[in-house]
Amino acid sequence: MNTVDGAHKKRHEAEGSSPSARAAALVASFPQTKEWEKRYKHLIDLGRTSPGLPEQERLDRFLVEGCVSQAWLVPSRDAEGRVHFRADSDAAIVRGILALLVQAYSGSTPQEIISFEPHFLEELGISEHLSMNRRNGLSSVLKQIRLYATVMAAQDSF
Repeated sequence: MNTVDGAHKKRHEAEGSSPSARAAALVASFPQTKEWEKRYKHLIDLGRTSPGLPEQERLDRFLVEGCVSQAWLVPSRDAEGRVHFRADSDAAIVRGILALLVQAYSGSTPQEIISFEPHFLEELGISEHLSMNRRNGLSSVLKQIRLYATVMAAQDSF
């Protein structure tokens, strides 16, 4: 089993667990090396193996504002009220980062998403190796994830 397949397996095993547990599984699935190139390749591979979105879901309402590349983030909820995300991008590295975030956040309650701090991105060295534009885009995606969760949490209170 390659590392990417292992990451998907760990994600499925962690489904329903907390975002922290899923993030820890993602960190464990990454190449244990300081070499950014290997981690970068792993991110690209995650993006390649992620399902992406069909054209009919690549709608403007799902575009993440603030990304240099086009990035779509589609939220949904299951019968138990857990939030799931699907995402896609026209840039390979962004698609990989989105796949990582989808794996970390999907399966969480809105409140878990709101309270989760994505320190795992620092552990993986992702932010420090992105250009300023990509870091701003990452920040925009994280804000959009929290915004979706906040709206869903507000809907729950009515």
